[in-house]
Amino acid sequence: MRTGHKIVRQSVSLPVSLASQVRGMAAGRKLSANRMLLQLIENGIQVEKSKEQAFFELAARFRAATDPEDVQRLGDEMGRMVFGG
Repeated sequence: MRTGHKIVRQSVSLPVSLASQVRGMAAGRKLSANRMLLQLIENGIQVEKSKEQAFFELAARFRAATDPEDVQRLGDEMGRMVFGG
């Protein structure tokens, strides 16, 4: 079954506890550990892209803000996104 996408074999070392979690999740979903890792990676990449998009949207609102209270609030929100808290 060829999908037309090239496949790259990649070796990853995982801590024992993380590998156990992946195997447990895979078993619960009746997937191989490899397929479970692939889904987790794909989901993680999508989450990171969403976070990046949200940051850029917030930055645009910050740059466009003229009310000092809005500037302060948006600046604080950007700080929490970047530095946590």
